[in-house]
Amino acid sequence: MNNNFHEAIETVTKLADGIGRVIKGRNDTIKLVISALIADGHVLLEDYPGSGKTTLTKVLGGLIAKDGHETTEHILPFRRIQFTPDMLPGDVLGVNVFDPGSGTFHFVHGPVFAHIVLADEINRTGPKVQAAFLECMAEKQVTIDNVTHKLDDLFFVIGTQNPLDLAGTYPLPLVQLDRFLLKIPMSYVDAETEKEILATHDKIIESASHIEPVCTRSDVLAARRAATEVYVNDILREAIVNIVQATRDNPLLQFGASTRAALMLQQAVRAWALVNGKDYADEDDLKFMMPFVLLHRLRFHGGAGDPEEALQELARPSLENLIARAI
Repeated sequence: MNNNFHEAIETVTKLADGIGRVIKGRNDTIKLVISALIADGHVLLEDYPGSGKTTLTKVLGGLIAKDGHETTEHILPFRRIQFTPDMLPGDVLGVNVFDPGSGTFHFVHGPVFAHIVLADEINRTGPKVQAAFLECMAEKQVTIDNVTHKLDDLFFVIGTQNPLDLAGTYPLPLVQLDRFLLKIPMSYVDAETEKEILATHDKIIESASHIEPVCTRSDVLAARRAATEVYVNDILREAIVNIVQATRDNPLLQFGASTRAALMLQQAVRAWALVNGKDYADEDDLKFMMPFVLLHRLRFHGGAGDPEEALQELARPSLENLIARAI
C-alpha cells in the first residue's frame, strides 16, 4: 500500500471520526456518505424528520477546510437549500443583476456554489428547478443567460426525501435519480443510542457548534484520486457486469440498469473498500454496496415483492460464482 492510499485512509478516518462525535448510532450511514464523497458521486437520503440529516451534512462541510491559496470567496464549505414548490431556478443557481452604476450585469452566485450542498426535500420543488439542478449534479456547472459558471471540483450533494409525506411533492425523474450514486434509507436509532443522545445532548450540541476542520479540500480530492486506483480484479468486474446484465432480461423488472449504473457500482465498490482501509475491492464490498447503488435505478413490477430481496435473489448466481472463483 503506497503513501497515496495511507493519506487517503487517514483523510476518510478523520472525517468519519469527526462526524461520529456528533452523529450517534449511524456508523454505516456515515461511512456510506464518505464513500460517495470520495467516489465523486452524490447521495440521496430517504429519512424521517429529526434523523440528523442536516447536522450530518453541516458537520461534514465544517470538517473540510478551504485550501490556503483559494481565492473563490463565493464558494462556501457548506450550504443548505430548502426546496419548496414556489422556488425558481435562480433561487438555486444564482441570477444576473443589473448594476446601474456601471450599466452592466454581474452574476450573483446561488447556494449551489459550495463544497457540500444539502438539498433538503428535493422532491418538493417543481420540474423546472429539478432540471436546472440536474446540470449542477451531472456537469458541475451552472449556465445562466448562455454563460457557464464552473462549480467547485469538490461539489457534493446530499439530497433528502421524506418517505412519510408525499402530498405536494414532485417525484424525482429517473434521469435525476440516476445522478445520485447512492440512495441511503435512514431508520430510527436503537434504544441504547437514543438514551446516549439524551444523556449527552448538550455535549453533542456544543461539538456541532464548534467544528474544527480536520482536512483540506485538496486532501479530499487526493482521496478521490486514490479511490480510482483501488484494485478491482477481472473476476469482480465480470460479476458487476453479470449482475447488471441480469437486471435487463428479468420478468420481475420493467427495465434494467444502464452501463452508467455498472460504472457507478464499480466506483462505489472502490470507495467503500478504501473507507474500510483496503487498496483492493472484494466480493464483500460488492455485496454490501449493490443495493445502495442499484435499487433506485430499477423498477420492479408490482408482484416482485420486496425490491431488496428480489435484487439479492437476482444477483445470487453472480455472487456465488464470484465467491467460488475467488477461493
